[in-house]
Amino acid sequence: MIDSRTAPYAAFVLRLSLGVMFLAHGLTKLFVFTPAGTAQYFASLGLPAPLAYLTMLAEIGGGVLLILGIAGRQAAALLVPLLLGATIFGHAHNGWSFTNQGGGWEYPAFLVAAALTVALLGDGAFALKPLARTAK
Repeated sequence: MIDSRTAPYAAFVLRLSLGVMFLAHGLTKLFVFTPAGTAQYFASLGLPAPLAYLTMLAEIGGGVLLILGIAGRQAAALLVPLLLGATIFGHAHNGWSFTNQGGGWEYPAFLVAAALTVALLGDGAFALKPLARTAK
């Protein structure tokens, strides 16, 4: 059974940690790998290079929305396809473990589950502006 007293705080912890992860990954692509380098990597995977710029924007923007709790449920749902793409195109061929060379698919697959959980559960406590409330 779900403890209705603590569930909003659990949702907050998950939403916040997922947001920090997205923000960190987006900023890493922006400042460490650079936009041009990220686009080159996407092209090496057979993906359109401009998708790299959209991915950085989605990760940074989605991360900020999740952290702040502004439409976090919707942001998490919209990030699921990005995570599925990372799982399939970026990591699936590297095997299960993320410690494998190139990173395996366990971590992005777990993030799919975490994003789906936020999308289903809702924003939780301390959300600035949830767009949809969960049923009580």
